[in-house]
Amino acid sequence: MMGAHDLRAIAFYLPQFHRIDENDRWWGEGFTEWTNVRRGRPQFAGHYQPHAPGELGYYDLVDPAVRSAQAALAREHGIHGFCYYHYWFNGRRLLERPLDAVLASGTPDLPFCVCWANENWTRRWDGLEDDILMQQVYNLQDSRAFLESLLPLFRDPRYIRVDDRPLLLVYKAALIPDVAGTVAVWRDAARAAGLAGLHLVACETTGKSDPTRFGFDAGCEFPPHGHRPVPLNGEMRMINRAFRGMVTSYKSQVVQSLQRALPAFPLYRTVMPGWDNTARRQDGGTIFVGSSPELFGYWVERTAAQARQQHAGDARLMFVNAWNEWGEGCHLEPDARYGRQYLQALARGLCA
Repeated sequence: MMGAHDLRAIAFYLPQFHRIDENDRWWGEGFTEWTNVRRGRPQFAGHYQPHAPGELGYYDLVDPAVRSAQAALAREHGIHGFCYYHYWFNGRRLLERPLDAVLASGTPDLPFCVCWANENWTRRWDGLEDDILMQQVYNLQDSRAFLESLLPLFRDPRYIRVDDRPLLLVYKAALIPDVAGTVAVWRDAARAAGLAGLHLVACETTGKSDPTRFGFDAGCEFPPHGHRPVPLNGEMRMINRAFRGMVTSYKSQVVQSLQRALPAFPLYRTVMPGWDNTARRQDGGTIFVGSSPELFGYWVERTAAQARQQHAGDARLMFVNAWNEWGEGCHLEPDARYGRQYLQALARGLCA
């Protein structure tokens, strides 16, 4: 039996569960991610929607008791820490209050890192650039300012490091015009600040090219990106005749992940408990059917075994997409249907 302690499992964490003025303006008074979640409707017979939260309820991340309860649940089930999505637009930050409060208060005592969510914010949830609400403009001066803005986080003793180097993920590195130059600026700024360096990771959200060519240390899988669909629409008894999205197989996602040939570059493996973004996308969503705590636990167990083989020491990491992506049907947090079963499956899989 292996112990979860020899492998650090990190869960991606969405901070959009509190009000901000911008969302009030763009989406309506009181908007949070829960607004989307409550809109979920079954698209076909037997479709699990809406996803209703379990023991944590429709929480507000401004409340420190909520953040403490999340951390306790995560720790109890073998999660080493959270990877917070970090929204920086040329000096302007969005959804920053939860992580700022974690930093200022020193609680909860759970390790964390950040993933720069560097996409434009648009009127569309699918990322199409048709109506830009908040634009990302890239230049090397801003790249230095971005890295320097992260230094208070990097210096926190809870911040996750690999060989004493702060771990920084980038959601869509391919969007950065001069990505190699940007990485060089980041590394220079880190050295100038007295850090041992950076451990830079590019998420596989726009293909599977080698990120080390641009100066990154590793890549990170990001399912369901890269999934080869097994279309199942024709097998469903549709309730919503206007549905034009895709129904595909969760089991096929698991098989494709476990059969993936290892690339030449270092790659962190990632699992997901499920995926169904119809709450956000309505008629145009993608739905993975066939997820269960048992199948998820099997995926965790096999992926953890691969991660232990592929990596050593501090770099023995794996990721989970996600802790609380409720609008994408992709959450470890307990829901009304399964309770803690997915968390328990994760804990068993990590220790198998």
